[in-house]
Amino acid sequence: MADMTPPHHLPHLQWGAEALWKRLDPLLPGITVEVLARTDSTNTRLLDRARQASGQFRAMPTRPGGLDDLRSRGPRGRRLVDHQPGLLVAEHQTRGRGRHGRDWQGSAGASLTFSLSLALAPADWSGLSLAVGLALAEVLDPPGAGSPARLVLKWPNDLWLADADAPGGGRKLGGILIETVNVGEHRMCVIGIGLNVTPQAHSGLSHGYACLRELDPTTSAPSALARVAEPLVRAVLAFEREGLGAAGQAAWARRDILFGRAITTTSADCDSGIADGVDELGALRVRSADGGAAVRVVSGEVSVRLNPPSAA
Repeated sequence: MADMTPPHHLPHLQWGAEALWKRLDPLLPGITVEVLARTDSTNTRLLDRARQASGQFRAMPTRPGGLDDLRSRGPRGRRLVDHQPGLLVAEHQTRGRGRHGRDWQGSAGASLTFSLSLALAPADWSGLSLAVGLALAEVLDPPGAGSPARLVLKWPNDLWLADADAPGGGRKLGGILIETVNVGEHRMCVIGIGLNVTPQAHSGLSHGYACLRELDPTTSAPSALARVAEPLVRAVLAFEREGLGAAGQAAWARRDILFGRAITTTSADCDSGIADGVDELGALRVRSADGGAAVRVVSGEVSVRLNPPSAA
């Protein structure tokens, strides 16, 4: 456990890094917990550390759904410390990255931006971003008896706040970026998460803006991290053992903002259609408007957009 932020930079944010480390270390022995006042990107930082450990400084990260051969091509025989797990938090992230190179800006207190790195070896990587999104949604917006979910999920890696008056039926609250790189015999997985915490001025966002304070007015960036970190680790470890599976598929269905909606995709196999849920491996099912057989769309570099209601 380490807090890398000078005390005078934290007059109002108390992260409880040591308490968090004590909860996570039994699940991921040897994990480090660090808080930085400012960095470019927590994902970039952890990927750079992994590259340094592997000796492959120019190794390109890959994404689940677009992974190549999972066998390592890196140097062998490195020490355990080379792939030790880590949780890295940035109070102010200056060059945060989303999918497709999009920026994700995070400011101190107004956003929660952090990354989790760990060696991971699931039988199939498909569906990991869905498992991560579900873990976050179900702890931040626990399922209620008979009440609809407020925190919903947009395949494959976005969290939205349900809002019938917003374009697309909701506004974006957070996003997930998963990247992997080989380190010796292992593949290090870096899971980056950005969540809006407080209301902020925004303009030009086609998907709108939502924040955690709309779910709980007492939420702060440190309290949100304290809530999600342990369930996130448990969900990732469960995914490594079991994949998404039928239970994850059913849980996703309860929060699926795309289901039954007209969408457009960048997949070469299916450029448009009606979203029809996900399968047990986390692929999006898309059927044609005339009710034809569903096509599987796998994550990676595929982008999915909701069509305007008039086009549905």
